[in-house]
Amino acid sequence: MDVKVVMLGTGTSHGVPMIGCDCPVCTSSDPHDRRMRPAIAVDIAGRRILVDTPPELRLQCVAAGIRHIDAVLYTHTHADHVTGLDDLRRFNWLCGGAIHCYGSAASLATIRRMFAYVFDDDPDYPSHKPSLELHEITAGPLELAGARVEVLDLLHGPMPVFGFRFGNIAYCTDCNAIPAASLEKLKDLDVLILDGLRKRPHPTHFNLEQAVAMAQRIGARRTYFTHIAHELPHAETNAALPADMALAHDGQIIEPV
Repeated sequence: MDVKVVMLGTGTSHGVPMIGCDCPVCTSSDPHDRRMRPAIAVDIAGRRILVDTPPELRLQCVAAGIRHIDAVLYTHTHADHVTGLDDLRRFNWLCGGAIHCYGSAASLATIRRMFAYVFDDDPDYPSHKPSLELHEITAGPLELAGARVEVLDLLHGPMPVFGFRFGNIAYCTDCNAIPAASLEKLKDLDVLILDGLRKRPHPTHFNLEQAVAMAQRIGARRTYFTHIAHELPHAETNAALPADMALAHDGQIIEPV
C-alpha cells in the first residue's frame, strides 16, 4: 500500500521558538529547529487524512500545499492538537461538503464542548463556521475514506489517547506507555513516528532515552521522533542518535523505507 506522511508540525505544546525564550534552539538559524504544534497529513490509497488540528493548521496547510482532505483523525483533545479546528471550514469550500472527523467518545464530547458554536443550531451566528460530521471510533481496524487504518490504544500519562498505523507507517505522538496489544500491532513497520519530548523525564511523554528504548523494542526499520521541545537541537541530537533514528522536522515527507 502506498503511504506518504507529511510532518506538518513536530513541536511540543509551546512550539519552538517559545514565546520569550532566548535559548540556543529558540534562537537557532537552523530551520529544522522551528517547530509548529504536532500534526501530520497522510496520503494513503489515493486519499488524504489529517491527524489533529493544531493552532497553526492554516499555516501548515499553506506551507505543505494541502488543498483537500478526506477525513480528520484525532489522537486526543489537548489544546495543541485541536484548537485549529475552525480552519477546517476552508476545506468545506474546497472539498464541497462536510468534513468527517473521527475520535474517541471522550474526544468528541470535548470537541463539542470546546467548539459549541460549531454544533449549535443558531441561524443568527454572524460568520461561517465549519461543517463537521463526528464519528466515534475505538481501537482496532478502521475503514476510512477507502483506506484501512489501525487505531492503537496509547497512554499519555493516565490519559488514554490514540495512535494510528497506516500501512507500514505508524504515528504515536503524545505517549509515555504503549500497551501490549498495541505493541503487537506495531510489528513489521517500515517507519515509526514516536513521541520524544526532551532529555529530562516527563510524567506524560517519553523522554529521548525512553523513546529510543521503545523504538528499539518495536524494531521499525526507521524511527523519527516528534513532539520535540526546545531542549533538543536538531543537528546535534541527530548526530548522537542511532543510525536508524532521527528527529523529524516540520515539512518533512516520510515514506516507507
